[in-house]
Amino acid sequence: MKIAVLGASGQTGQYLVQQALQGGHTVTAVVRDPGKITESHENLKVVQADVFSADSLRTPFQEQDAVVSCLGFPPSPWWGVTGYTRSLGAVLSAMRDARVGRLVAMTSWYTQPDSGAGAPLVVRYVLLPLIRSVLTDMFHMETALQGVHDLNWTVVRPPGLQNLPASEKDFLTHEGYSVPGAVGSQVARGDVARFLLSQLDSDAWVKKGVAMHTK
Repeated sequence: MKIAVLGASGQTGQYLVQQALQGGHTVTAVVRDPGKITESHENLKVVQADVFSADSLRTPFQEQDAVVSCLGFPPSPWWGVTGYTRSLGAVLSAMRDARVGRLVAMTSWYTQPDSGAGAPLVVRYVLLPLIRSVLTDMFHMETALQGVHDLNWTVVRPPGLQNLPASEKDFLTHEGYSVPGAVGSQVARGDVARFLLSQLDSDAWVKKGVAMHTK
């Protein structure tokens, strides 16, 4: 499969690129700074592009089978975060122009404003307020995707991320904003990448959001 990866130079994106290449896929890494990609492979192409510009993304998306987004934008307590919603419009426009029909995008647990009510106290009263600007923009992006009917999209919601490689653990999933009963609030980035890639061969969560964890 030919995959365009957004956020390929980020910590989760790097795991995803490595796993995709190991799985025999052809990868186009779409990045702002090509110098941050250290991976070298005959099936890897690194392309510089602006994720906020459909014109910039149109060429990298040509002849791709799917787009996987590992984009991340830092929290901002002063003026809010808009990167997720701003980039989505450009991504969808470029996908339509390039006739790419599959999008898998990573967000997070607890994007819906009231979904953290059952979270541990330290998460509810310390962590979530610190990253609420990020979660709010993610939620707006997810809401916008719910109105997209001409493309097959999946939103993948992991909990907190640990910079660790993939394990062989089974996945826990839930159609919602967290996984009920999941032990711990963190998951390896390598496992998130593994789950993102698994969605390219699955119809289970098409046009849905899925919270994931590992057993």
